[in-house]
Amino acid sequence: MSFISNLINGLSLGSMYALIALGYTMVYGIAKMLNFAHGDVIMVGAFTMFTAAATLKFSPAISIIAGIIVCTLLGVIIEKIAYKPLRKASPLTVLITAIGVSYFLQSLALLIFGSNQKSFPMLFNFEPIRVNEDLILKSDSLMTMGVTILIMVALTLFINKTKTGRAMLAVSEDKGAAELMGVNVNKTISITFAIGSSLAAVAGLFFGLTYGFIGPYTGAMPGIKAFVAAVLGGIGNIPGAMLGGILLGVIENLSKAYISTELSDAIVFAVLIIVLLVKPTGLMGKKINEKV
Repeated sequence: MSFISNLINGLSLGSMYALIALGYTMVYGIAKMLNFAHGDVIMVGAFTMFTAAATLKFSPAISIIAGIIVCTLLGVIIEKIAYKPLRKASPLTVLITAIGVSYFLQSLALLIFGSNQKSFPMLFNFEPIRVNEDLILKSDSLMTMGVTILIMVALTLFINKTKTGRAMLAVSEDKGAAELMGVNVNKTISITFAIGSSLAAVAGLFFGLTYGFIGPYTGAMPGIKAFVAAVLGGIGNIPGAMLGGILLGVIENLSKAYISTELSDAIVFAVLIIVLLVKPTGLMGKKINEKV
């Protein structure tokens, strides 16, 4: 496989990480919480689409919409039940709760679908694009990148141009001051979880299309790597999450192709450590001075 093919596959993988990282970074930037159950929302979205398409025989469009709706509602429910009561709790308490929610979703999937991996239905059947004899582009890779770019642009416009988006920015700066200015903080945080979870559903779609299978632990490793991407780009920074995801995917794919498949994950985490040693706030993160 040529370097260009490996690079494009890396960009596709990075786009998937970026979609998940956007959910992490939005929740942290606005609610100041690390939702480690976010990766398992990917799995729920993928299984919802699988059930709708393979079992209920719904059309691809309806199956995708069903997955997005279920994940959006799940994100809001998780926030209301698990995280809202912990707004003033210690970060460690929130972290333990998030891990508990993650294991709960995995166990529920095991009970319903079993431990065996399922073949994900090919909701789209695009032919590969042959540029020349050495360069063949997979259509799902191009679609992943295209959709991610569109989502990134739409999300940026939403946050900067709409009333709800500006409310999110206000809450991320100072919850107390935003509430005094008439911002409904609870509603804003719920919307943030809803948007992040809907992006996780889209990532679940692309994961299923790319790898062709899903299982109860489908979202575990992508979730961890997407968190790494969010930290790499600057946790809480939306363009940073996009940049971190893209870089992570490219580094991982090129490492597999030219160094070692077994060492690719180690290389990814080594790059993260080096970046944080040089710039602790991440590539696009900003240092914030807090008054004591």
